[in-house]
Amino acid sequence: MLPRRSLLRERAHDSHGKVTTVELFFDLVFVFAITQLSHALLEDFSLLGAFKTLLLTLAIWWVWIFTSWVTNWLDPEKIPTRLLLLAMMLAGLILSASIPAAFEQRAVSFACAYVFMQVGRTIYFLWATAGHPDMVANFQRILVWLLFSAVFWLAGAWLEHWRLPLWMTAIAIEFVSPSLGFYVPGLGHSHSRDWDVEGGHLSERCGLFVIIALGESILVTGATFAKLEWNAATIAAFLLAFTGSVAMWWIYFDAAADRGTERIVESDDPGRLARVTYTYLHLAIVAGIIVSAVGDEFLLAHPLGHSSPQTVVAILGGAALYLAGNAVFKWSISGNVPYSHAAALAVLGIAASLWHYLPPLAIGAVSTGVMLGAAIWDARRNRGWEPQPVDVVES
Repeated sequence: MLPRRSLLRERAHDSHGKVTTVELFFDLVFVFAITQLSHALLEDFSLLGAFKTLLLTLAIWWVWIFTSWVTNWLDPEKIPTRLLLLAMMLAGLILSASIPAAFEQRAVSFACAYVFMQVGRTIYFLWATAGHPDMVANFQRILVWLLFSAVFWLAGAWLEHWRLPLWMTAIAIEFVSPSLGFYVPGLGHSHSRDWDVEGGHLSERCGLFVIIALGESILVTGATFAKLEWNAATIAAFLLAFTGSVAMWWIYFDAAADRGTERIVESDDPGRLARVTYTYLHLAIVAGIIVSAVGDEFLLAHPLGHSSPQTVVAILGGAALYLAGNAVFKWSISGNVPYSHAAALAVLGIAASLWHYLPPLAIGAVSTGVMLGAAIWDARRNRGWEPQPVDVVES
């Protein structure tokens, strides 16, 4: 049993577990995945296309966050776990490459890669933690849920006409399982206090995924701008897109990310915060960045003239989703309602009602201005230049 126990991370009381280089290497696959998701949404920016992209985004996030939980307990520097991550990188690359045609000719490769990553990683964890009954019991329950969802993933891959509802069922099973404590008849359910996570490590991992998404947005902006004729309109659109990305970074990283780390590290129930704040709520933040990246492409391609509904939804909707995600994240770690985000969302709503009268550049200016304003407002508050918001819940 000793060699298997040695696969666990060593916990230090005065610092949190570091993010290892192999974890960062593993993340590179998800840079590609985020790019594929934004391009898929760009190619089919319709209600059905957006829903399909949302489903795929949930799958990509779920496989990444589950892996981050596993590397929170297992030491990625140990050779068996390192090899696991490298094998998952290969599967993740196949998964990401399948995204553009995931609902068509690449359905089998997408579903098989996904199931391999989710189920294979869990089986490995059970082997690696043998001798630790609580961990084994928790992941036995997880394995049952993942095997149950795998039936729907694989059935959907081969049943084309039923693919969408079957995959909706599969992701719903996985998405709801943590909130139910992975309850399994005969095996019971997990309590949040059973999840003895290293909060600092998990919060840092989620922050790095936000960086991945923002990095993809920067790449899209630069690559699109490089292909265009550089005139006053495209340069203005380029500057708005870049400034919007900077504002997004500032809103999350100026103080909220560090406060989230402090909150989960100091919590007497870090498993609950890890599940709610980092596993569920961060998804809205990432989705907002993806939609905003699509909006930047629309803006750069057609900065002048009449604003199309797709452009308006992508630009204003992406900003609104990002701000709302950050607002709920900050509320979950502090119990405070961020006035800046509420005001910004109100301005976006007003702009959306007037979209018929605004060209794309004006829509982009409103979106960027609103996020920049929220970032500056937060920066002033974070440095004590104005009163803190009123508490609305007990932290």
